[in-house]
Amino acid sequence: MRRADNRTDNATLNELSKRILGAAFHIHTALGPGLLESAYEACLEHELRRRGLAVERQKQLPVRYDDIKAVRQFAPIHEAQVLTYLKLAGVHLGLLLNFNVIRLRDGGIKRLVHEFPDR
Repeated sequence: MRRADNRTDNATLNELSKRILGAAFHIHTALGPGLLESAYEACLEHELRRRGLAVERQKQLPVRYDDIKAVRQFAPIHEAQVLTYLKLAGVHLGLLLNFNVIRLRDGGIKRLVHEFPDR
């Protein structure tokens, strides 16, 4: 639900986060770790669309960037990049996903927010 000031409420962001993570879990369970970043990106786009979500893949921002990374573990720079992308894109919620883990729930998810709405 959008408020008059064009911000999204907590419940909506939480529901969106759940739906995206559900898609990520589904993909990771089916494919496991070890594929190229582009494979996970394509699969995530497909699965999110299949679940009725609007997706913009590699959305152009005012800076050059790479969204999808497969790394051994998250580093502080990855969080900083996502927070910068959120600020530049004018959105509140970002999910940092690392598909290069045995179980996505065990260190493969980082939920980040920029200026989380109070309501």
